[in-house]
Amino acid sequence: MYIKILFSISLLLFSNSLFSQNFPDKNLRIWYDKPAKASINDIKKGIDNDAEWIKALPVGNGFLGAMVFGDVNQERIQLNEKSLWSGSPADNNNPEAAKYLGEIRKLLFNKKYKEANELAERTQVCKGVGSAKGSGAEAPYGSYQTLGNLLLDFGKNSAYNNYIRELDLNRGVVRISYNQDGINYQREIFASYPDRVLVLHFTADKKGAINFSAMLNRPERFATIYDNNNLMMYGTLSNGNNGDGMQYAARLKAINSGGRVIYSDSMITVKNANEVTLLLTASTNYKQDYPNYTGGDPKVTSLRQMNKAASKSYTVLFKNHVNDFSSLFDRVSLNLTTDKQDTIPTDERLMNQLKNADDPYLHELYFQYGRYLLISSSRKGSLPANLQGIWSNKIQAPWNCDYHADINLQMNYWPVDETNLGDCFEPFENLIKSLVKPGEVTAKVQYNASGWCTETITNVWGYTSPGEGIGWGLYVAGGGWLCRHLWDHYLFTMDYKYLKSIYPVILGAAQFYLDWLVKDPSTGKLVSGPSTSPENSFIAPDGSINFISMGPSNDQEIIHELFTNVIKASRILKDKNPLLTKIANALQNLVTPRIGSDGRLMEWSEEFKETQITHRHLSHLYMLYPGDQIDPEKTPELAKAARKSLEVRGDGGTGWSLAWKINLWARLRDGNRAYKLLKDLLHPTEDTRLGNTGGGTYPNLFDACPPFQIDGNFGGTAGIVEMLMQSTEHEINLLPALPDAWQTGSVKGICARGGFVVSMNWKNGELKSVEIHSKAGNECRIHYKNQTVKFETKTGNTYKLDSQLELIK
Repeated sequence: MYIKILFSISLLLFSNSLFSQNFPDKNLRIWYDKPAKASINDIKKGIDNDAEWIKALPVGNGFLGAMVFGDVNQERIQLNEKSLWSGSPADNNNPEAAKYLGEIRKLLFNKKYKEANELAERTQVCKGVGSAKGSGAEAPYGSYQTLGNLLLDFGKNSAYNNYIRELDLNRGVVRISYNQDGINYQREIFASYPDRVLVLHFTADKKGAINFSAMLNRPERFATIYDNNNLMMYGTLSNGNNGDGMQYAARLKAINSGGRVIYSDSMITVKNANEVTLLLTASTNYKQDYPNYTGGDPKVTSLRQMNKAASKSYTVLFKNHVNDFSSLFDRVSLNLTTDKQDTIPTDERLMNQLKNADDPYLHELYFQYGRYLLISSSRKGSLPANLQGIWSNKIQAPWNCDYHADINLQMNYWPVDETNLGDCFEPFENLIKSLVKPGEVTAKVQYNASGWCTETITNVWGYTSPGEGIGWGLYVAGGGWLCRHLWDHYLFTMDYKYLKSIYPVILGAAQFYLDWLVKDPSTGKLVSGPSTSPENSFIAPDGSINFISMGPSNDQEIIHELFTNVIKASRILKDKNPLLTKIANALQNLVTPRIGSDGRLMEWSEEFKETQITHRHLSHLYMLYPGDQIDPEKTPELAKAARKSLEVRGDGGTGWSLAWKINLWARLRDGNRAYKLLKDLLHPTEDTRLGNTGGGTYPNLFDACPPFQIDGNFGGTAGIVEMLMQSTEHEINLLPALPDAWQTGSVKGICARGGFVVSMNWKNGELKSVEIHSKAGNECRIHYKNQTVKFETKTGNTYKLDSQLELIK
């Protein structure tokens, strides 16, 4: 039915009755009744206990990150600065690659897969060492690295009680409180975005009771001195070519009330203080201007930051931080339970999942924790969230803690718009834009093509070349997948100016694929290749194991989507570029994925047998999620084939793979299966072994790939939204995959494509009411079960509908 809305409701005033009933406001926290162990002696010896690190609590402001252990007698604050990378710009494009493309394609079309793969392995990989197989700390590729540690020695060994360590998600603050020797102590720690500083505040209920020494160190390449009334740690990392690379500096300052503060070149000593605030700033000489960096002197920058922060009282710093953080975090609320008080420590709550317990409060917590992590690791002006967000305790980080464009980087930003955190998108946008220039060089040198491209891995130095092996490092669809996010952000914001700014980027990516695609001689259709279905391999008819083929489904789906979106964007912008006619013609001639004889959606253009039938990647299901070309109602046969593929793939996998499956099952409208995968994702583990395949969740709710990899957190948060609401540029689908375990609940402030903010509640599995706020004045089309309604909206107005999708006046 069609309803013409003739009235509006105010922009910011949501109906109180919609959310006040049965769902009280909650102070969400992750909390424990014991500390993570932090031994200063171990850290000085270079021993870093990963089993305790995954119990520490994260704070961050997009630039600075810290892991708070909360030990009573010897506290460790592990530190990160987002731009601290070893390595340097390098030319890894292979000038010999392009001349072999025709021969490799001919071999593949003639079904000589073994020969084609062997030739590709010799000719299509990067020049040089590339990422050093994920161990690039001493190579030009580099590695994201820990800034080091802030170590606090309180000089005590006496017993303590009433211990609480908590992360206040609503305010972005870690608190530690305990009683020792009859004195109540409290610490508050947060990373302020407006003041670019890490703040630690110490109080006690007895005067003169605060005593400790503070030191800064890191595993290598550092020195500490007393400088400008600060303790300063500084150093220079390796550039990967036996020379000096990134410079960094970190400063620590103590501001006391009562007692004394004593500085030396190695530590700060606090004696008999009533109250102490520690401020920490850090900077590097990196500038986000690929492929060169020309940032300022980090010693000067960090001092400027320190002086600015130190001029403000703790009260002002705290207020600035909370106002800023809460302005983002408070946009969305999720209520799946009426429990107001959380009386179970988070690690115990997580361990209860071993009993397959239903714990809707844990699901609320996990959802909001993902939003917390995104706010903390991706802010305007900073680099985007990497494989570990911003938190890494290594010199050689797992997989260099870089950016993987075959799903992981994209998954980091799956929840950004739909959980109302569009302000956190800019770092991702800037990274993609920064890859265009080096990507144009890669396209020309590596493939003799125009436009730009990037493959599986990239770093802060603008790496766009293939990796060192074709099995994981050859992935020409990476740039197209990244462009999906640029277009998708437009669909959420409907910002014309933004679309105009990203249009050259997506057009340039499409231009590359026009040159890259070739005709399949047997069908005359356009196919991509030689390419892979990310990290998966197949058994060819001759029994050989291979990675590359022509026309793998993931490539074809991504290119089809990109061409479609470029044409849509061109119409909005009224662009008449002659390239668009070629794109439209190519779109009509692209091979699209087919359904195999076994009923599954085919991963490759032929029905190859997988070497790992339960492989963690599900790349051929891209057009189900994150794409939207498969829909159970609009394309039932494809949806059935996707379901069969998921069934055969199984429910196991790494943490991020489990998160992807939550979203895929939600798109198939199977809420109970998605819910089952969510509980699998929340399976407790302390396994930190690199490359192990069993995913789950660590005691601090970090995702276990393993080791820690943050994409699982972000993918899980996105999956919860997909269970409650799904949207395309044409329609909003309410409660499409509501599991039986979430019979009653409410959600407020999530965002839908088309420029809408959605709030709703439901009871006994049925929608009760919904509010739609229009940010762009578009026509709104809402679907719930077998009902559909569409109506005109005005920018800034809010519309309320009942369970029958009838307007409530």
